[in-house]
Amino acid sequence: MTLSNLFKLLILSASVLASSLFQHESRAAAAPGFIDQGSVPTNDDITLRIALTSQNVSGLQDILTSISTPGDPVFRQWLSADEIKAFVSPSSETLEAFNLFAVANELNATSISPHGDWVSLTLPVSRANTLFGAQYKRFRHPRLTQPVMRTLSISLPSELVGHVEAIYPGTAFFTPSKPPSVGRGLSLKKGTTDPSCNTSDPAGEMTPSCLQSLYDIPSTPSASRRDNRLLVTGYEGRSPSRESLSEFLQDFRPDISRDTGFDLIKIDNANFTSNGSFDIYSFEADLDIQYAVGLAAGVSIQFLSVGGLDDSSLPTGLLDTISFLEAMEDPPSVMSTSYVFSEEDLGFSLTKKLCDGYSALGARGISVLFASGDGGVRGTHDDPTQCNSTAFIPVFPASCPWVTSVGGTQGFNPEIALNLTGGGFSAFFPRPAYQLTAVERFLSTIPEDFVGTFNRAGRGYPDVSLQANNFAFISQGLVGFKLGGTSFSTPVFAAIVALINDRLLSVGKERLGFLNPWLYQNQAAFTDITAGNNPGSMCPASSVAFEAVKGWDALTGLGTPVFGKLFNAALVL
Repeated sequence: MTLSNLFKLLILSASVLASSLFQHESRAAAAPGFIDQGSVPTNDDITLRIALTSQNVSGLQDILTSISTPGDPVFRQWLSADEIKAFVSPSSETLEAFNLFAVANELNATSISPHGDWVSLTLPVSRANTLFGAQYKRFRHPRLTQPVMRTLSISLPSELVGHVEAIYPGTAFFTPSKPPSVGRGLSLKKGTTDPSCNTSDPAGEMTPSCLQSLYDIPSTPSASRRDNRLLVTGYEGRSPSRESLSEFLQDFRPDISRDTGFDLIKIDNANFTSNGSFDIYSFEADLDIQYAVGLAAGVSIQFLSVGGLDDSSLPTGLLDTISFLEAMEDPPSVMSTSYVFSEEDLGFSLTKKLCDGYSALGARGISVLFASGDGGVRGTHDDPTQCNSTAFIPVFPASCPWVTSVGGTQGFNPEIALNLTGGGFSAFFPRPAYQLTAVERFLSTIPEDFVGTFNRAGRGYPDVSLQANNFAFISQGLVGFKLGGTSFSTPVFAAIVALINDRLLSVGKERLGFLNPWLYQNQAAFTDITAGNNPGSMCPASSVAFEAVKGWDALTGLGTPVFGKLFNAALVL
């Protein structure tokens, strides 16, 4: 290094260390349930994930809108990883600004994403507080095994303004979900008297055969193409039980070999080991894989198990899932995820950066599906203390306009909206063009004296819905628990999409990819759900909530799919 350059670096270092701070994000208080445990010892380390500004993500999303809209000249001409990198990677100016900041402050930053838009650095908490105008504290939550480090305010040095989009952990909290209720009794095994498929009846039971009958899902196995894979994601290190899947297939899909399995992929040290005690969180992995494999006969199924100690690690798990898929040369055609967060808890900057990541996956030709949540209009899961609240709580990633959100129904010919189905309007993301007409029509049906409060200009969700009540499945040696929730409807819809992809690819057509513009142009391929509301299963039906109406609504979306109609709509394009 020349003396001139060294002199310039010394001047720059002094200016960085004395630079002005501009508030990036703040919140008045910790998320509900979190208890302030006081300041963190100054010599403790913290690892920050920093999102660098992508050079043209809005341009990528314009292209995604074009390639996913029927009738556009570039319809379903999905992009390669290199093509997406040109939009998502930071500009040279952003990289230079951040690298100079890191060098001047003796920080060792490591790139942690394929496109270079996420970096990680570990530093003492005292330095993080100084550099980013923060005051990191420990917060405990009764459903977390360990406290988490968060700050109620975080700032950016002036030289990083415009170059950094998000910092995690910062002001974002994730309120852990309550364990699902298992008090609905045990279902009957196949070979005994078959229960009714009517899930409005407490004795009714939803099974693969019921779903095939209700939604016209074919039982004929697909061609097991390597260019058509369905990826189910799981977090906190959980993985599905192969033994439980084998028993499920024997009991509920005897026409499929009970040896049918899935490919298990582990990232982030996903090494959860049961100590032999009952683990209610393993339900999620088992039920997701059983209905993906049990309905998408012949499709290659993968399960991505993402590590983490508890719910507090889920935001980083979502980031690492996006990075994992971005790095794949041959990504899956469908991804199904049954986890949700409160938008308000995560905050705008992190949700936007994650949502941008989902748009990049959609541009690769991946159908990204997320559950709409199980708390009705009141957030992630039911809380009976919120039943009188008129403020609706949107959930993410269901509220991201670049994912397909899946709600829940019950009953059987006819179906009605399930009271717990998540639905509403984003407080962060504006309404996308593909749903303008459908949502405006729904808003016109809401009475003038409606007391519920929500963002009428926001992205509405869910987009579609399917059965989400009294599903039979097998977990941890317990046969046929009956549970409900959009955790079931999401892998069912993913299986339908994967089966359509198989048939499209077999006749030389492109896979479906990002679904929403196409879905909203084909509402006739859905059964409209016009009854029910979504106050949440622990709130009385009289609690303020949305009501199902003719056309799209904020409970059931476009309605429930009819496989044959959806496939025909895809085939003619």
